[in-house]
Amino acid sequence: MTTVALSAVSRSDFGKGAARRIRRDGNIPAVIYGDSSDLLHVAIPTHELDLALRKPRVVLSVTVDGTTHLVKPRDIQRDPVKRTLEHIDLVVIGKAEAADRAAMAQAIQTATEAAEEAGLDAAAAVQALEEAVAQGENPAEAAEHAVADAEHKAEEYADANAHAAEVEAAEAADDAAASEPAAE
Repeated sequence: MTTVALSAVSRSDFGKGAARRIRRDGNIPAVIYGDSSDLLHVAIPTHELDLALRKPRVVLSVTVDGTTHLVKPRDIQRDPVKRTLEHIDLVVIGKAEAADRAAMAQAIQTATEAAEEAGLDAAAAVQALEEAVAQGENPAEAAEHAVADAEHKAEEYADANAHAAEVEAAEAADDAAASEPAAE
């Protein structure tokens, strides 16, 4: 499952200087909101959060002052040059949405592994999976045929490129024939 447990510390200091101090201490300033609750300002360990955010459709189980919140990332702010975490917004979710995210994460992992095994682009397989799920298909079933769908799209793309190359070659031949001087 893609639920990652993290511990966080409440914070009461705000602003640029406070955020820099938090980051210097190895934490990331974060805000937890949603579920008709008040905003909760926290600091989460940078390394653990960065590792968790590498997982697709991750659900974070954040414990603050003895209370556990089930959240998902909403907005992740990174330094534009260094790509380090600067700030994160987390939104509270229910157990049903957490289960849906976990099912989709498992399907993405299955499709990625199958695509890599078949020698295909994993991103194309994931895109085919997401399109199938968007049309209402179960993620587990969509993962089974995502690689085949990606192969089919790759073949269609190759055929379209071959046809375009043939048309371009024919046009170039026609242009060349039209520009030759007439024999007398």
